[in-house]
Order: sequence, then C-alpha cells, then structure tokens
Amino acid sequence: MMNRRMGIGFLIIECLLVMNWMMVGVKSSIHEYRNSPFIPQFNSFFFLGGNEGLYASRVLGAAPKNSSDDSNNPLDGKSFIRFDSISFRRTKEAANKQNEMQQSTGVVEAIIVEVKDRDRIGGSYMNSDAICCTPSLAKDGSCKVGEVIIRQDPDNPGWPKRMQTSFEGTNEEATMTLDTVEINKTGMYYLYFMFCNPELRGTLISGKTVWHNPDGYLPGKMAPLMTFYGLTSLAYLVLGLFWFLRFVQYWKDVIQLHYHITAVIGLGMCEMALWYFEYSNFNAAGYRPMVITLWAVSFSAIKKTVSRLLLLVVSMGYGVMRPTLGAVTSKVFLLGVIYFLASEALELVEHLGNINDFSGKVRLFLVLPVALLDAIFILWIFSSLSKTLEKLQIRRTMAKLELYRKFTNALAVSVLLSVVWIGYELYFNASDPFGEAWRRAWIIPAFWTLLAYLLLMVICVLWAPSHNPTRYTYSGEDEEEGLPLTSSGVKVAGDVATKLERKERKASITSDHVFGLGEDLEEDKRE
Repeated sequence: MMNRRMGIGFLIIECLLVMNWMMVGVKSSIHEYRNSPFIPQFNSFFFLGGNEGLYASRVLGAAPKNSSDDSNNPLDGKSFIRFDSISFRRTKEAANKQNEMQQSTGVVEAIIVEVKDRDRIGGSYMNSDAICCTPSLAKDGSCKVGEVIIRQDPDNPGWPKRMQTSFEGTNEEATMTLDTVEINKTGMYYLYFMFCNPELRGTLISGKTVWHNPDGYLPGKMAPLMTFYGLTSLAYLVLGLFWFLRFVQYWKDVIQLHYHITAVIGLGMCEMALWYFEYSNFNAAGYRPMVITLWAVSFSAIKKTVSRLLLLVVSMGYGVMRPTLGAVTSKVFLLGVIYFLASEALELVEHLGNINDFSGKVRLFLVLPVALLDAIFILWIFSSLSKTLEKLQIRRTMAKLELYRKFTNALAVSVLLSVVWIGYELYFNASDPFGEAWRRAWIIPAFWTLLAYLLLMVICVLWAPSHNPTRYTYSGEDEEEGLPLTSSGVKVAGDVATKLERKERKASITSDHVFGLGEDLEEDKRE
C-alpha cells in the first residue's frame, strides 16, 4: 500500500510539472519576466534577470537589432544580450506621490557584469556594504546619489554595463529602450535589474531578454553537449550494429536475456538521438522544442530504469542460473515503476530548471527519492551477485563462475568510479558557486552517460550470442533444489533423479560384493 501511494504521488507531481511546462512555455536562452518582484538587498532592490556563459563574438561590429520575431536567426558569429519589451510597473501609491511635471521620478538600472568583476558592483572597494551610493560615499565624486555604485574596469572600458530607465511624472509604468549589448569577451555574465529609491518598493518587471552565442542560442555550458550527444548516438549505433550481427549469426542460441539487452541498446540509441535533435532545435530557435524534449526526457527515464533492471536480473542469475525470477518478479517490477516515475519527474525539473527557475527545495525533494532508489538497486544487485557467485562456486561451474567474476569486477569498478565522481561533483559545485567554470560544466552529465554506455558494452561482450551458449545459458543442473519449474523443468528434474537412483543401486551392489554379500545373492538366484 505504501509503495502504491508513493507511485501515485510521483505520478501526480509529474503531471503537474508537465502541465506547468505547457502553460508557461519552454524557453531557456530567452528569459521571460512576468510581473516579477524586486528583492531588497542592503540599501538596494534587485531582480536577477539571468546568468549564462557567453563566448566572445567572432565577428566584430554592431550586434543585430531588436526584432519582435525570435524565430529569425541573428547574424552568425555574434554574441549578445538583447532587451525586448522590458517594462517596470510601480504601485499607484508611489506614482501619486510624485510631481506630475517632473521628468524623472524614479530610476531602474539594468546592469550586466562578468562574474569575475562582481566586486566592482557595490561599495565593497570602499569598505562599505552599501550597493547604492549614499551622500557620504558621493563626497569624493566616485558615485552619484540614488544610483548603483559601479567601478569601471580600466582594461575593459564601459564594463560593467549600465542602462537606466526613468519613470516620468506620475506614470505607473516605464518602458526600457530597446537595446542590444554585444559580448566581445568570453565569460559568465549576470544581468541584474536594480533600483535605489525606497519609494519604488513593490515595483514589478515584465518582458524578456534574449541571450545569444556565436553559434546559436544554446547557453555556453550546454553547447558542447550537442556535439557529445551526436557522437554518443553514433557510438550506440556501432554497438547496436555489432550486437545485431552477433544476434543474426547465432540466432538459434539466443536466450531471453539477449532480447532485454537489445531493448537497452535500442533505447540508448533513441535517447541520444533525441537529445541531439533537442539541442539542435534549441540552438536554432532559442526555444526548447516541447515535443522533442518530452520524448527525450521520457526515453532517458525509461532507459535508466530498464538499464538498472537489466543489471539486477543479470545479478540474480536470470537466464544463467534460473529460467525465471519466480516470486521476486513483482518486487522487481514495482521497483522499476517507482524508479521510472521518480526519474521522470527529476528529469523534467532538471531540464526546466534553467528556464523557469524551480527552487532548490523542489529539486531536493525529487533528488532524494532517486538517490534512495539507486541505493536500493546497488544493494540488491551486489547482494544477488554474492549469492550467485556462492552457488556457482559450490556447483563448480567454472565457465559461468568466470563470467560472473568478470561482470562483478566491471560493476565494482563502475560503482567506485561513481563514488569518486560524486565527490568531484560536490567539490565542483561547492568551489564554483557563481558558475565561473561553466566551460567544464558539461562533463558532469556527460560522465554518467559515458559510464552507462561502457557498462552496457561490457555486458554485450560478456553475454554476446555465440556458438557455445552453455557458458551463460541455463541448464537443469543449475536449478535450485525444491524450486518448481515449468513442465520441461520437471522433466529435467525427473531425469536427474532417475540417474541418481541408478547410481545408488550400482553403488549398493558394489558394496555388497566388497563385504561378501554378492556371493549369497548369486546362490539365491541359482536356487
């Protein structure tokens, strides 16, 4: 009952995420703001408009001008941030306090800063925690009262970049001038909207900004993944071709386990191809293609689930030591269903988080169940492997024992690499809170994809169809005592029992001759 409730809960979460996705749209390099509030910080109010890794423009010159149609690709080789239809709305109370004849009655600033220059924003270099300039700080002429303190970079004139938008008279709304800022230096850029006037408290921002790299709309930290997924899809194609040729060559010796391995290879090919096309479409249009992304996420969750189930059933000796899973089939199936739902929900959040900025609590709520289920899989897999190896050692089936030893070693190495990589991920995230190492961030998800591929390749090599299937196929002699099988299994067990009975009779006759009883029996027969 508890497992059923968990499954229903994950299903509800997944449905809500998909509904939310369809309602708000699928965007990433195009950041949308929908009546978003400003957050107080020290003596200022700010709103984070986005942050992305951007490469420097390859072609210098004026950036593409604003366009209401985001589907039109800008000039190749350009890197820029474009402000499109940005507006600010203050409260009626704040507007009514102003002088109708006054030209500027409140200023909102858009500030673009490279993350390594973040110390140039605010009064930290003046030994002050203030972000906005105060009368005491303005005495030396380094800043203006009512504006954000910015110390310009002498090596990069005009940066950090500042753009101001003013409210006029008693107007409640102010619209930012359409503008495009070209990026001529590779780095992680942050966009902040800020104001210093306390009377503007309650102001909301609406509109969108478009972030573009020289080769398309993909954020810098995601761009290498498109190439990676393309190469990985080719790698799965090569593995699938190898498996198909072996499958056809030895089709008479194929067992049920081979069909499961084929399914995992097929899912991997589809998953990598879908992610490549998803990134390619995203790079061209600036919007994540909803249908392709949903398919990619679903195939990713299905492949992860089936891969773990494959490792589990192989560890149990399925197809090698036992023809069926028996009573544990329902437990394995239930664990697979729960893992799929949890993984699907997490995948949706991870691939929407860069867009709709899901909170860390939501991610944590979905990461923990997946981590717990992964731990259950690992414990169950190694527990089953231990029992299988023990049985093989007792029965002295050396070929199968060697096969499982190789599989155990490969699995142990993969688990060890996973633990080391998790430690590296924790170090990477802890040591880079501002995303300055964004150009290396793509290797984090790429590692897990590569590890899964290598482990699948090991299974394909060990369990490849061959002319000598007895090294991995199930035989009646491997069956556990007292375990009822199918009719064929019962027949095999009966044959084994008959052979054992004959051996016992022969042994009995031999022992009788040894103790001199054989002669008496012969005499009885003569009489």
